[in-house]
Amino acid sequence: MRFTDLRTTGALAVVRRELRPLFMKMRRFYFNKLWGMDIGPDCMISFSAKLDTSYPGGVHIGESSAVSFRASILSHDYTRRLHLHTYIGKECQIGAHSIIMPGVRIGDNCVVAVASVVMKDVPPNSLVSGNPARIIEKGIQTGR
Repeated sequence: MRFTDLRTTGALAVVRRELRPLFMKMRRFYFNKLWGMDIGPDCMISFSAKLDTSYPGGVHIGESSAVSFRASILSHDYTRRLHLHTYIGKECQIGAHSIIMPGVRIGDNCVVAVASVVMKDVPPNSLVSGNPARIIEKGIQTGR
């Protein structure tokens, strides 16, 4: 069977869907063991997301959280010569193109909207948006 035949029959989509969990596990293993980050189980991190490798031990992501494409999670600031721990809680969603600044703590069950710049701590069960990110709604519930 040729590659073009796979695309037309939809078999390639099935293969991708079946291999995605394996690739996610390999990516978490890569971040946890080789870089020394603290990435919880069942996290989904986009392949285009940027996790800070200047101070990788400062990146902590709770279980069942999702980091969307081109989001950046920082744990260092060279201009102020800081290396800080950045925490993202359990079951959080970090939107595309968002920036999480060093030293920020995002509580459990939070949503960071698209293209937000989070510069201050976010309380649990909150929705934040904007540049700088502000609390839009409290008391939300997220899940897997």
